[in-house]
Amino acid sequence: MTNGQGAPTKGSAADMSRSTVLCSTYGELRANRGGTHPSAVVMTMGALHDGHAELIRRAREQVGVSGHVTVTDFVNPTQFAAGEDFSRYPRTLEHDIEVCHRAGADAVYAPSVEDVYGKSDVSTLTGRVAVDPGPLGDVLEGASRPGHFRGVLTVVATLLHLTGPDVALFGEKDYQQLALIASMVDALRFPVTVVGVPTVREADGLAMSSRNRYLSPAERAAASVVPRALEAAVAAAGGGEAAARDAGLRVLETEPMAEIDYLSVTDPNLGSPVPGPGRILVAVRIGTTRLIDNMSCEIGAG
Repeated sequence: MTNGQGAPTKGSAADMSRSTVLCSTYGELRANRGGTHPSAVVMTMGALHDGHAELIRRAREQVGVSGHVTVTDFVNPTQFAAGEDFSRYPRTLEHDIEVCHRAGADAVYAPSVEDVYGKSDVSTLTGRVAVDPGPLGDVLEGASRPGHFRGVLTVVATLLHLTGPDVALFGEKDYQQLALIASMVDALRFPVTVVGVPTVREADGLAMSSRNRYLSPAERAAASVVPRALEAAVAAAGGGEAAARDAGLRVLETEPMAEIDYLSVTDPNLGSPVPGPGRILVAVRIGTTRLIDNMSCEIGAG
């Protein structure tokens, strides 16, 4: 691994042929990237885990050994509402660089807020210059976290501009986010292909997430109810939307520590469910930690 000037960084693996460059500014990013094509980007807020590593590996598969893979490592202030965990969100850059290196990334772009947003007042940025997610941004996660998706789409659009990839990969765990990004890219004609990557799960089925580290041992055990509820809903979906929703809620209600935000059955585009392919999305709070997850299903006529 190297820094933006090509010097070795702590933790470098000398036996691995591909170096990973740390870029702290857009200038360093451009100098590192050059005109290499094809190129891919994986956008993260750091605190990387095996789910992120899988995204990076998939990115490498997309562009091949001669392509270029950039991972962004940026905790975006515009997508956190008042009272959310921006200040305590884990920041583990040294660890993140090692994960990126082992997964095959060429560069880690870990910019300052000013490097991403310029000299704008970030506290008012999404009120002045922002990407509006439209009605889909106001349901599910958008209803629980007003303004969240304006912040997400604004930073994704900015980072797509800065990194200039041919392919951008996002995890399906944040399914609503993935759907909104794909819609934005299509609507604004970004010259990039959006690729969704299936959720990576722990042994008990819990979706890997940077927020899982906030769970106490008892809360972590309780959190396994989330994938179990989704599996129950998927199994019942042949009986229709209501059957799937009721089956999932019954499982969630068996866990006293689970505070249910929503369990929703939709079509793959997050619209009204009809017989055929569907998506089941859930959000619960375990202690102070909010967990989201989803699974695909086949909805019957009921």
